[in-house]
Amino acid sequence: MLTARNVTKNYSNLPVLKGVDISVSKGEIVAIVGSSGAGKSTLLHILGTLDAPTMGQIEINGVATSTLYGKKLADFRNRHIGFIFQFHHLLPEFSALENVCIPGFIAGTKKSAVRERAIFLLEVLGLRERLEHRPKELSGGEQQRVAVARALINNPDVIMADEPTGNLDSHNARELNQLFVILQVLFVDDILLLFVFLVHHHLLYEQELMVE
Repeated sequence: MLTARNVTKNYSNLPVLKGVDISVSKGEIVAIVGSSGAGKSTLLHILGTLDAPTMGQIEINGVATSTLYGKKLADFRNRHIGFIFQFHHLLPEFSALENVCIPGFIAGTKKSAVRERAIFLLEVLGLRERLEHRPKELSGGEQQRVAVARALINNPDVIMADEPTGNLDSHNARELNQLFVILQVLFVDDILLLFVFLVHHHLLYEQELMVE
């Protein structure tokens, strides 16, 4: 579903990525790990079409992302890739429900269908009583779960998460890790989810993300 071939990235004369190859199939949970400055986030941004490689090719569901530009690239990203970052990036003036709905509205999906799916996702994530709360009225863990729901709203093929628990305490981080597993099991047959985690403490994640 996602392949990258000979991906390199240079900043001036500084090589950051050197010929990276990766192939990920439907339903996998993949962790990209390494020390700070190793190029993990750079690779994630390139795989997610937020940045372009110096050389190399990325394909998502057979589409070469290098052939897409401007609005076509933005539309492809909105419909096929969901992002979860270390900070939730929720819009403070909107409720949890409205924040989740925004990518669906941008995609041009019928508003009633977007709202229905947003409510469903927030309920799955344990936020049934928080639909109308604004970000400042939510805990850090709740804010990040809203961000997860927002990433899922358009039935993306790929979910890319850049250290999504980095700003959470250990309790909320553990809960969110388990939610990722539950979501992957629930939705894998319908929306072909791929989770890419950029983590430093990969041994903890290996323990948390065990699926029978």
